[in-house]
Amino acid sequence: MRSKFVVFTCLLTGLMVLSACSSPADQNPPAAIPQVYIQNKGSDTMVNLALAWAERYQSEHPEVRISVTGGGTGTGITSLLDRTIDIGNASRAVKQEEIDDAAKLGIELKEIVVARDAIAVIVHPDNPVDHLTLEQISAIFRGEITNWSEVGGEDRPIVKLSRETNSGTHVYFLERVVRLGKKGDKFLFSPDTLLLPSSEGIIAETSENPNAIGYDGLGYITPHVKVLAVSDSGSDRFILPSIETVNDGSYPISRDLYMVTRGTPVGAVKQYIDWILSSEAQRIVSDLGFVPVLR
Repeated sequence: MRSKFVVFTCLLTGLMVLSACSSPADQNPPAAIPQVYIQNKGSDTMVNLALAWAERYQSEHPEVRISVTGGGTGTGITSLLDRTIDIGNASRAVKQEEIDDAAKLGIELKEIVVARDAIAVIVHPDNPVDHLTLEQISAIFRGEITNWSEVGGEDRPIVKLSRETNSGTHVYFLERVVRLGKKGDKFLFSPDTLLLPSSEGIIAETSENPNAIGYDGLGYITPHVKVLAVSDSGSDRFILPSIETVNDGSYPISRDLYMVTRGTPVGAVKQYIDWILSSEAQRIVSDLGFVPVLR
């Protein structure tokens, strides 16, 4: 028994010595990588693009975590003023009333153009109409043209589809197309226009309804809908939306896409936006069907 006790004591002593000689790195787990969080919210048009940017950036910068959500441009601007996010995505320019609301809170809103987009006017693939003028599209969404036969189509009622009012795409289309860019024009979408909550919803409904007409960002267009060529006011040239026709200014329904910050961006937010304007990030813009910013 005594010999067994001696053996046990020696083993215990050896373990204690090994423990005492072990390095601090052996005793403690590796230190966690410090985290930087960026909250990014707003335009549904931009959400897929913003997610792709965030995924790529995080893969190259493991210390950064970026949360991306949609909800519409208006929601993004409101969240920016509430200080619950760092970057607001906007598919339209900031409104004067939003600038005024920000000023009351001591905030200056800074817009950075990060991509460009064309708004495609879409119909069901079986619709024989191939092109429309801006004036015809305006009259359709005002409710002044109500049958496809009035614009060279079949004798069918026109079903109008639009994004909801908190959407930057809705606001842009209202001002540029429905009101034809006329300041002081108070026309709204016809009351029988169906308001849908997402870009995907516009595509789905148009692809299933032979009477439908809608509009969507170029990056969301699928082969299940037909894109119409559009002529600008006073022109007899009908132009299809594309990266080329946006960059050369010939397609009449195109716009800038923005990231909006509280004041001039600094720190991690500035580094992220600088990367978004890089050639690497702008290639993602092209890959997703949007128009890269030319620098």
